[in-house]
Amino acid sequence: MGHPPLEFSDCYHDSPDFRDRLKCYEQELDRTNKFIKDIIRDGNSLISAIKNYSIAVQKFSQTLQSFQFDFIGDTLTDDELNIAESFKEFAGLLQELEDERINLLINNATDLLIKPLEQFRKEQIGVTKERRKKFEKDSERFYSLLDRNLNLTTKKKESQLQESDTQVDKERMNFYESSLEYVYQMQEVQERKKFDIVEPVLAFLHSLFTFNNLSFELTQDFLPYKQQLQLSLQNTRNHFTSTREEMAELLKRVKDFPQSSKLPGTPTIQGYLYTQEKWALGTTWVKYYCKYDKDSRLLTMIPMEQKPVAKLSTLELKLKSCVRRKTDSIDKRFCFDIETHERQRTYTLQALSEADRRLWMQAMDGREPIYHSPITKQEDMELNETGFKFVRKCINAVETKGINCEGVYRTVGSNIQVQKLLVAFFATKRMKLSPQPDPKCPGDVDLQNSDWDIKTITSALKFYLRNLSEPLMTYKLHGDLILAAKSDIVDYRLRAIHLLSYKLPDINRQMLELIIRHLVNVCSFSKENLMTSSNMGVIFGPTLMRAQEETVAAMMNIKFQNIVVEILIEHCNKIFSGPPEDTTNAPPIPPPRITPRRHKPITLTKRTPRERPPILVHTPDEDSGDPESTPKARTPGEKHPITRPPMRPPDPPSRSPNQQKQEQKAEPVSGGTEDIPSSVVASRAKFFEEASKRPTSLSFPVPKVQLSDES
Repeated sequence: MGHPPLEFSDCYHDSPDFRDRLKCYEQELDRTNKFIKDIIRDGNSLISAIKNYSIAVQKFSQTLQSFQFDFIGDTLTDDELNIAESFKEFAGLLQELEDERINLLINNATDLLIKPLEQFRKEQIGVTKERRKKFEKDSERFYSLLDRNLNLTTKKKESQLQESDTQVDKERMNFYESSLEYVYQMQEVQERKKFDIVEPVLAFLHSLFTFNNLSFELTQDFLPYKQQLQLSLQNTRNHFTSTREEMAELLKRVKDFPQSSKLPGTPTIQGYLYTQEKWALGTTWVKYYCKYDKDSRLLTMIPMEQKPVAKLSTLELKLKSCVRRKTDSIDKRFCFDIETHERQRTYTLQALSEADRRLWMQAMDGREPIYHSPITKQEDMELNETGFKFVRKCINAVETKGINCEGVYRTVGSNIQVQKLLVAFFATKRMKLSPQPDPKCPGDVDLQNSDWDIKTITSALKFYLRNLSEPLMTYKLHGDLILAAKSDIVDYRLRAIHLLSYKLPDINRQMLELIIRHLVNVCSFSKENLMTSSNMGVIFGPTLMRAQEETVAAMMNIKFQNIVVEILIEHCNKIFSGPPEDTTNAPPIPPPRITPRRHKPITLTKRTPRERPPILVHTPDEDSGDPESTPKARTPGEKHPITRPPMRPPDPPSRSPNQQKQEQKAEPVSGGTEDIPSSVVASRAKFFEEASKRPTSLSFPVPKVQLSDES
């Protein structure tokens, strides 16, 4: 069992139980701090060893580079030219290998592994320890002052007693504030360590394995050159053997008879603009030198700052429209938006001044923005016929033109465009229902139009579901759904969620079925859009479910909301085909947990090592002289040649659309010994468990592996 959450309300009581729980958190924090120190120490040792090895290889490469062959005569054969340049080729190959090592490992190792861990210790653990000292200091000061105040006698003056009470109240507030800040920071660092510690190690291992893969590729590139150089060396050796006999005869003649041998129009407006670039971790502003031709409406953007992550190239865009950016919609000044024919998204540009912005907008025939009022009426966010029509139109648009888009539903659209879509649709509905339609309201919204991109449609759908007056899966059933997701028995989880789904009001269940069947359809294209049922659970868990009271314990249950949605997606056909056979009022109570959860993490270290086939050596046939003769086994006395490394074993199975459909159709067998894997992680764990039990053969053909997208 993990640590129980620290509720903020416990800070005001400061009970012994609260202090004991806080001490458990502090011990766990100290253990984590020691673990990070060990990783940093051993990581620095590993990085130092890699650096020393790289320095030695580079020195060896420089030694090879510095040597130059001197040949006799004024002309070299092709084979001699190959040999003369061989050391430079060796040095270049080694230097290329070390350049890759420096770029992938040495230069990035500290940034990938050491600095993030040190930053976590400094910014998270260090701050937590400082707040711990402040908490203990304020606690000691408050209780000391409280004891002195309680020991005051009634013989003191009333003014002195009131002053003492005031000081105690002031110290009490300081103590409560320190306690709240300390508990908040303690819980935050406990949650952040789950990813802030693992991510640096994962990134370092990725760079290490990527370098090993590049080394293998360089080895494959080296093989043709090695074969050609070996042929040149053999030819040169043969020439030397034949020439040596002639040289021996000449030497003999010289000895016998010493005397017989003699010695290859101007843009409309131009200037600097800053462009808002959206990345995975936020937004940045990139400086461009822009040229705009009004006749052709062609905008040329030359980047002035090169980012280390992605190299920026010159852009040539044909302008469609230009609109001034509203001041309250962005925290930058002098901004305006442009739309182009090449891309669907809107570019946000920042001029150098207000006068400069006017010049650019005048040249581009810019317009003033159209002000739309956001949705404020509560009836727009109710589960009614209008909401059903809106959801169906969004689903049809996504499945028609955006189901293959990478990151669908994960990528967030512009808030301005989302509000514009919501106002356009729901204002249209109010206009149609009104006895006197307002001519200023827009017409019916066509989501198939190119004006609405997929990000805007999906964000509007999530906005509608998230802002319902009551979540789709209701406050009443929230606790029961969370308890079902926490069970370690897979069958009980499915039965409980199946039963609870039919306790929803009819209109809620109809909307839930509409949403879940759509998500199943989206997940069936996971190879293209990279959105699996687990990804959808993370996105739609907080959207379809939420607790009525926002407490720390409720925040800790968000991950179980995601599990509920994931189960609904993976077992959609079974759940929505009809109510369960057991129609009791409450789901069955699961048996008490005796053993930990039955989840098995993926692992590679426990697999049985495979026996490799004997190494083969290609030797030329002496009789035929053909260098590409039949391979034969290498004897113990022969030197180890450079051979192609054995291919990696097959990857674990990935979740493909066909596999998902088969899993949805499969029914759990009562009394069976094996459970159907409910996620990709479970399927891979089962794969490695079965692979470790599989007997290996002494000789087997090396399989041709076709890597999947997820591997």
